Amino acid sequence: MKRSILFTLATLALCTVAVQNATAQSNFGLKRMGVTFGYVSPENIDGTLGYGVLADMGTVSPQFGIEAHADRWSHTEEAFDTKATLSDLMVGARGKYLFNTTSTKIQPFIGAGMGVHILHAEVSDTDMSVEDSSTKLGLELGGGMDTNLSPSMGLRTELWYGFASDIDQFAMPVGMTWKIGQ
Repeated sequence: MKRSILFTLATLALCTVAVQNATAQSNFGLKRMGVTFGYVSPENIDGTLGYGVLADMGTVSPQFGIEAHADRWSHTEEAFDTKATLSDLMVGARGKYLFNTTSTKIQPFIGAGMGVHILHAEVSDTDMSVEDSSTKLGLELGGGMDTNLSPSMGLRTELWYGFASDIDQFAMPVGMTWKIGQ
């Protein structure tokens, strides 16, 4: 009985020390907010402009960061009296590996993410209009670089390729971020 109590207390103490070390290395919480704007090339559609917002949630370890984001694009084509529009609203999260650098101004990263794509299509002519919506789970791979322009403002450049069931897409956004927390 004494041995099992002693073993339980020793295990509990070891876990407490391990959790404190892991927590000391993390820097999780809302750190920066930002906006993005850039070129999006959806599969089998001409390129278009997209925009979005992001929330940098800090790091879970010194080299792994997390961010939430929402991005949107829309593309319309017209021929004769017919107009077709396709749009995508994507809400998701990305994990990023932050490369070690000697510079305090530049932070390159690669990442992967997952999100929900809310696709909407509409076709209309002078007589009628038809529309459809669907929701798809998507994955994305990419990378980029954060550049500190000042202690509170940054420039972000990125390249991402997204895989969503019916409509894969390549995006090249550029954005500005602003420091929120400590």
